[in-house]
Amino acid sequence: MPELPEVEVVRRGLDAHVTGRTITAVRVHHLRAVRRHEPGPADLTARLLGAEVLGTGRRGKFLWLVLGGPDRPDEALVVHLGMSGQMLLGPIEKTDHLRIAALLDDGTALSFIDQRTFGGWMLADLVTVDGTDLPEPVAHIARDPLDPEFDRDAVVKVLKRKHSEIKRQLLDQTVVSGIGNIYADESLWRAKVNGARLAETLTKPKLAEILDHAADVMRDALSQGGTSFDSLYVNVNGESGYFDRSLDAYGQEGKPCRRCGTEMRREKFMNRSSFYCPRCQPRPRQSGPRSRARVGDE
Repeated sequence: MPELPEVEVVRRGLDAHVTGRTITAVRVHHLRAVRRHEPGPADLTARLLGAEVLGTGRRGKFLWLVLGGPDRPDEALVVHLGMSGQMLLGPIEKTDHLRIAALLDDGTALSFIDQRTFGGWMLADLVTVDGTDLPEPVAHIARDPLDPEFDRDAVVKVLKRKHSEIKRQLLDQTVVSGIGNIYADESLWRAKVNGARLAETLTKPKLAEILDHAADVMRDALSQGGTSFDSLYVNVNGESGYFDRSLDAYGQEGKPCRRCGTEMRREKFMNRSSFYCPRCQPRPRQSGPRSRARVGDE
């Protein structure tokens, strides 16, 4: 699934090209692409027609277009990219994986392509949370490390109370959003912390360091267009990112650690894979009082 940098790349591309444009035509090609819009495809189509795109938004890995216009309330078109969703600008993509197509008043088409059909579009009301307007389905999602209003110290306090693996907490979108499996592994590698360590056993400075690394690694990925392992993730112009060439941990099983040369390992974690260096990021002891020893200065 695309993570924060990949979604932000798409948002920026959309913001530059669709803000100020009006939707003049919409066609739903696959019902699964609108399954989250409970009123159904006819309602979604009718409400999109004539709507002006006022701007774009993102919270963590969630993306939306803010819609409005004369005599109509502002609302959000929430886009779920799922595992393989693409928002492409240009001529309508003639492919078996075209799920939704919209036409803008400048003649540009916006195509939603989704090979695996896990993503989709839905319309939602906007609500205000902590001074920020968010689509209602996104209101429970925490701020992400790249949000200007992100309060790192407050998140550290939350993490410090968690009797749970630090990687599990980094992936919890109600604690901190936008950090998916790839960037969790990368930030933990940079901080020299194994993802299996309990969050409560880490010192506050070490927890802060992990969050800082998460922000840094996602900024690095963003500068390179995100991480693309196949052709499924692309920006609005159909171009792939290349941060996968710069990954230090994720996907590096069997390769030498770029820091110490030890062979990198992979383990199963939450139906995913975790990649780490056994020397730089030793696993915690499984039992005994030392398993809860404070970590942070190693």
